Amino acid sequence: MRHRSRIIEDNRDLEVWPAFTDLMSNSFMILSLLLLLAIIKSLFIESISDANQNRAIKLQKEITNLQNQLQQKTNEVTGLQRKIGNLQNQATQLQGLVTTSKEELNQKSNRVTELQTEIEKLKSPPVIVIRDSQSRRFESGSAEISGNLKGFIEEDLVKQIENFAKEYQGYVVEVIGHTDGQVNKGSISNLDTQLEQVAKGNGAVSSLAAGSNADLGLMRALAVVQRLQKNPRLQKLGLKFRAYSAAQLYNPSGDYAGANRNPDQSRRRIEVRFAPSAVER
Repeated sequence: MRHRSRIIEDNRDLEVWPAFTDLMSNSFMILSLLLLLAIIKSLFIESISDANQNRAIKLQKEITNLQNQLQQKTNEVTGLQRKIGNLQNQATQLQGLVTTSKEELNQKSNRVTELQTEIEKLKSPPVIVIRDSQSRRFESGSAEISGNLKGFIEEDLVKQIENFAKEYQGYVVEVIGHTDGQVNKGSISNLDTQLEQVAKGNGAVSSLAAGSNADLGLMRALAVVQRLQKNPRLQKLGLKFRAYSAAQLYNPSGDYAGANRNPDQSRRRIEVRFAPSAVER
């Protein structure tokens, strides 16, 4: 019985060894597999690390390039900002020049307007015409101012001269006597000897004797001048008056009047003009 028991034990021992061998073989295979997995993982991780490192390097290069481009653009923007600043300064200077030029232009424009006004005044100075009529007239061959004519001079004519004097300051008031073409058959003229004294106020116009239409026209103009010079309203203005004669030479239109010895009421008149003071050259 013991011998059989021993055999059984020996058989059991023989059965344990293959199991152990199988266990060790399986363990080795498992360890080998784990080792292989570890190696593969290490290689994979290293591969990924290399790829990430290469990608990181590439990205760093791109970042560096972008930073360089950004710096370049920043420099360009800075340069443009400087140019804009310079242009703004130039624009400010030009704006100042434009403003100054506008002011000068306005001044010159105003001056041109003033000169044009002066030119218009010189081209067409105001003319007041006292026409011969039944209510306002000199008697034939006479320079005596009648009542109606006197009233017209003292009121209407003085008022018109006052109005014109405001605009034509410094102008001389010229009074011109016009006659018709009738031959003056009066006495011998004494204007050559008496005219200056009468013009100074040392004698009356009625003391003069007209020997021609030229004399008569001057005497009538002088009579009007003396009446105006005595007016207090005009004396305050300090106006200067001049008496002239055009005789029978000009029609009211200003055209030359041909010989016409017939009475012509339309040609008999007194013209009052504003003229600039003469300038010697």
